[in-house]
Amino acid sequence: MSISPSQCRAARALLELDQNELAARASVSRGVIIDFEKGRRTPGANNLAAIARALQAAGVTFIDGTYSGSGGPGVRLFAPAGASIDTNEDETIQYKDMFENDAHPGAGG
Repeated sequence: MSISPSQCRAARALLELDQNELAARASVSRGVIIDFEKGRRTPGANNLAAIARALQAAGVTFIDGTYSGSGGPGVRLFAPAGASIDTNEDETIQYKDMFENDAHPGAGG
């Protein structure tokens, strides 16, 4: 997957990683990260893939322009598969009176 310099910066911000941490996780030099994020130079395919993998392993997913429609390419945090989702019913039920079914038995709908 190809990522843009702005996606890299956004992913680092979401993950609260500095350039040194990302460079270490991706096994590239800090200069590669700096040059890429500033748009000076696109890393080679292997380094770019390593950067993307390191960010994905840390908890982000990249969104390409075709998926996100008019929003364009982006990045978002993700929860790993199987992660629990805490749900507070007080926050998910908009109208408490609609929570209880008051229809008679056998009512269609």
